[in-house]
Amino acid sequence: MLTGDGPLVGVVGSCNVDYVVRVEHLARPGETVRGGDVVRLFGGKGANQAVAAARLGARVSLLGCVGEDADGAGTLEALRSSGVDVSGVSRSPRPTGSAFIAVDGAGENTIVVSPGANADVDVARGDLESFDVVLAQLEVPDAVIEQVAARARRCVLNVAPYREVPSGTLAACAVLIANRVEAEGLALEQLAHVVITEGAQGARHLRFGREVARVGAPRLEVHDTVGAGDAFCAAYAVQFARGADAYDALAYAVVAGALATRATGARGSLPTHEEVRAWRDDA
Repeated sequence: MLTGDGPLVGVVGSCNVDYVVRVEHLARPGETVRGGDVVRLFGGKGANQAVAAARLGARVSLLGCVGEDADGAGTLEALRSSGVDVSGVSRSPRPTGSAFIAVDGAGENTIVVSPGANADVDVARGDLESFDVVLAQLEVPDAVIEQVAARARRCVLNVAPYREVPSGTLAACAVLIANRVEAEGLALEQLAHVVITEGAQGARHLRFGREVARVGAPRLEVHDTVGAGDAFCAAYAVQFARGADAYDALAYAVVAGALATRATGARGSLPTHEEVRAWRDDA
């Protein structure tokens, strides 16, 4: 049962267990590099964005799927303890999804994802229409994305990890969020609202290919960029659900994404709504 007075945000997406290792530099093809101890963390873009949205004051429900294994049970418990409603997360005989992440000394990373139970996500019976905003990503099947875009009152779609999505599905979304590389695959001039993240340079908002807002990122010491994009997406969706305009939602999300780089792992330093507001007030 969701309580409180924050906006109602539904998140449709993946749940993974992340295996993170720090390296001096990221391996080139055919190269073996020596790494530190492996750290096991709960992740998945859907779960990460759900936890981030809850930290920012939203009432969050996750619609996803985990395995009938210990990783699945641990994932559900971690989500519950973070204030996320998991009644919409089903169980599958497949293993819980996994991600294998290498992080270098500058905080940059490479990631290999094994979907596992995420391939069985099903929202056919989910009450997508009840949320102020539904946030989704592309670590779930195409049919799921199509249903979310068609049924949600307002869908924010993070087109990551990038793959081609039918133009009609993209057009049905209220806002698309992409990084610079992902944005190269989009017909920007045909899309009403696209937010492009640019790392340390911040982010910008395009309307039919024309820039209508741009915000620079705050300067702080970066420890790990894993999860920064998920924090950004969650923050944008939450502020959008609160009724913010394009510039305010962008500025709020940029600060949240930057603050999420302060510790290891996708959930290591997710900011609260109060922290984001404090940083914006001090800027």
